[in-house]
Amino acid sequence: MAYFLSVLGLVLIIEGLPYFAFPEQVKELAKRLPDMPDSVLRGLGILLMLSGLLIVYIGRKYM
Repeated sequence: MAYFLSVLGLVLIIEGLPYFAFPEQVKELAKRLPDMPDSVLRGLGILLMLSGLLIVYIGRKYM
């Protein structure tokens, strides 16, 4: 359970970084999101998920 809470905490930190560091750019991106095609958003989503999976794999295998 402690490991899960640590991972959850790290996810929240990483998710909050753009809002803290670049609030105006995040607002601008949020305005443009409805105009983006679904395929672009799905492509970005799968790319981010695969990147996360690769990071977890590397972390578990080599660390």
